[in-house]
Amino acid sequence: MNGSRDRTKGDKSSVSSLPLILDMEDFKGEFSFDALFGNLVNELLPSFQEEETDSSEATGGNDGLPNGHRRVPSDAAKASQGLSSPLFPEVDSLLSLFKDSCRELIDLRQQVDGRLHNLKKEVSVQDSKHRKTLSELEKGVDGLFDSFARLDSRISSVGQTAAKIGDHLQSADSQRETASQTIELIKYLMEFNSSPGDLIELSPLFSDDSRVAEAASVAQKLRAFAEEDIGRHGISVPSVVGNATASRGLEVAVANLQEYCNGVLMEILCFNFLLMPLLNVTVVSFGLLYLELENRLLARFDAASQRRELSTMAECAKILSQFNRGTSAMQHYVRTRPMFMDVEVMNTDTRLVLGDQGAQSTPSNVARGLSSLYKEITDTVRKEAATIMAVFPSPHEVMSILVQRVLEQRVTALLDKLLVKPSLVNLPPVEQGGLLLLLTAVVAGGALQHLRILAVAYEKTQELARDLRAVGCGDLDVEGLTESLFLSHKDEYPEHEQASLKQLYQAKMEELRAENQQSESTGTIGRSKGASLPSSHQQISVTVVTEFVRWNEEAISRCTLFSSQRSIKAWAILNVAEHDPVILIILPATLANTVKAIFTCLLDEVSQYITEGLERARDSLNEAAALRERFVLGTIVSRRVAAAAASAAEAAAAAGESSFRSFMVAVQRCASSVAIVQQYFTNSISRLLLPVDGAHAASCEEMATAMSSAEGAAYKGLQQCIETVMAEVERLLSAEQKATDYRSPDDGNAPDHRPTSACTRVVAYLSRVLEVAFTALEGLNKQAFLTELGNRMHKGLLTHWQKFTFNPSGGLRLKRDITEYGEFVRSFNAPSVDEKFELLGIMANVFIVAPESLNTLFEGTPSIRKDAQRFIQLREDFKSAKLASKLSSLLV
Repeated sequence: MNGSRDRTKGDKSSVSSLPLILDMEDFKGEFSFDALFGNLVNELLPSFQEEETDSSEATGGNDGLPNGHRRVPSDAAKASQGLSSPLFPEVDSLLSLFKDSCRELIDLRQQVDGRLHNLKKEVSVQDSKHRKTLSELEKGVDGLFDSFARLDSRISSVGQTAAKIGDHLQSADSQRETASQTIELIKYLMEFNSSPGDLIELSPLFSDDSRVAEAASVAQKLRAFAEEDIGRHGISVPSVVGNATASRGLEVAVANLQEYCNGVLMEILCFNFLLMPLLNVTVVSFGLLYLELENRLLARFDAASQRRELSTMAECAKILSQFNRGTSAMQHYVRTRPMFMDVEVMNTDTRLVLGDQGAQSTPSNVARGLSSLYKEITDTVRKEAATIMAVFPSPHEVMSILVQRVLEQRVTALLDKLLVKPSLVNLPPVEQGGLLLLLTAVVAGGALQHLRILAVAYEKTQELARDLRAVGCGDLDVEGLTESLFLSHKDEYPEHEQASLKQLYQAKMEELRAENQQSESTGTIGRSKGASLPSSHQQISVTVVTEFVRWNEEAISRCTLFSSQRSIKAWAILNVAEHDPVILIILPATLANTVKAIFTCLLDEVSQYITEGLERARDSLNEAAALRERFVLGTIVSRRVAAAAASAAEAAAAAGESSFRSFMVAVQRCASSVAIVQQYFTNSISRLLLPVDGAHAASCEEMATAMSSAEGAAYKGLQQCIETVMAEVERLLSAEQKATDYRSPDDGNAPDHRPTSACTRVVAYLSRVLEVAFTALEGLNKQAFLTELGNRMHKGLLTHWQKFTFNPSGGLRLKRDITEYGEFVRSFNAPSVDEKFELLGIMANVFIVAPESLNTLFEGTPSIRKDAQRFIQLREDFKSAKLASKLSSLLV
């Protein structure tokens, strides 16, 4: 033990004398203090652990101490051990180690601080160098920008100078060309002025037949100069026969030009058929010669045209192009085309489109006829275009004149015969069908036929315009010209369209009335023992409303066709300046106004039709009500009269049920008709009205106003339906309900828990008659109708039950009836009605509970106190139990 302790002391002294090796690299990267501490103490702590292990092995695990003594208690042992050897012998070594480590760490910190200080100095020096470099670079960049600015300025200056030089060069070139032409003109003028009467020495230009056009152009310029010189010097112009005079120095030139014009060119005309309008030096002689030459050239052109000599026609057209830029030649050619001169062509056009029946042609036949005719016109224009391209120097101008003549003469003549305006007078009333009905159909069909033919003609003529544009029509606005052909018709179109819709509606109504009258005259009216069934009335037909919508949709399509952007622009060109801003807003506003007017016609038609249909259905309800009133009997009647009255009442009830069903069908078809109109408005009308502020909202308001009359008739009819149903319910209750139903005798038999016969009959009737109501009504209309009917049933049952006296078993029977009624009205989906029938079921308990329990019943359900007063008085024991004296206290 002593030897071991000596070794430990020797090791400790040796470790403490060794310096610790700590490097700054140890603190770089992912530094861990635990790892550093472990590296410092691991060399010392393992020796202590080994010594402790050796000492434990030497003791052998017994309780004795190394000197042979027994182990003392722990405190005494610790004291003895503290006196003999320290518990942790490596403390001194660790303390020395930690002190050395602290010194090493202090040294390292000083080294790090020194390095940081040096780095700071180096960074400061580098920063100052960097700032200096940046400053120098900024100065250099500024210098570059200044250089670029000067360079850009010089480039701009050079560019401007180059542009000026280019302008000067262009101007100089133009002046050079003008001077060159002037020199040539002076040369030619000097040739004419060189020797009097001698035209042999002239330049080849004036003697070459192939260059006559060029010679004529030069002569025109010389004539212009001569006229200007004559006017400037105030020299009078003699006649053609007299000698020509001019200003000094030009006498010989004037004489030679006179001779050249009257002699040489006339000779060329006579023998070579080539001539240019060479202007005379005297105004009068030139005018006469000009006219003569033009007429002769036109005659030669016509002769060559008949022989189809295109080369000769082209030469003449080229020469004629010098006469008023060839306008007279172009117009002459177009005017002499066979399709403009032959009357038979016009008659053939009419027969092809209208046929032999004339005004009775259908739109489909007119469409086929127009397609054939316009194809023939297009082919003819295409053939003429080939000739024009080969003959005229300016073919586009000729095509413009030709196409314009086709539209203004040939097409216009056909449209005048095709588009005969119909009569807009109101149709006469129809009595019993016959001739007036036929007249109504003819007038209405004629108006619609005119509009359909107008749309077909407009569309086909637009196609013709596009085809002619493809063939070629120069600068002619062929689409605008086509639009102008229909302006008079389109100005009156909205009025015609609305009149046509009204005539069609009136004709349809007369047709339906005639059919209804015929069915009534051939049918029979059922009569049964003094009670007559209501006569059959014409029902609302969704098919008829669909036909109204189809008419209106067709009218809207025509309105859209006639209100195209091109159509409006053509109208604007003829009425206002083309740059007027009105053109930008006229299209949507005009279209919206016309569409709104046409749609209003539909609203009026549908509103009137369904309102009249509902009123006819209401007439059936009124007739059924009149039948019921006729068979209301007094209290004292004979048995025979009562039986007859009961039979008649059954017939009246059947009539009422039939009229109820008829009205519900009418309401259903009315709702379907309104839905069709609303869907049509959403899909087709609203998009045309939205571009104009307020138009859509105004149409929606008109639609609501138009349907308000139908809504009023439907509301009144539904009220009558409720009256009809309640009248039959009251009749069934009166006929079937017996006093013994609610006051059964106390015979010892088990009480009957089935509904009473009256209740069963009423529920069966309601289930049967309301089946059509559940199908016909929808949404809020259905909810309001059933809620009102439920409230009326509740009120009617209360009134009915007040006629009877109830004992406890009768109260149970009443409660069973109320449950049956409540289950039926639950199908109404009306919470307020359900609540009322639930309270009725609770209130029926006043007939079941003992008199002394009534107070408890009212305390549990205070809401029945109001009606309970009347029902308590219906108890069988009301007097015997002296409930009258207790009533006030019970209900407080």
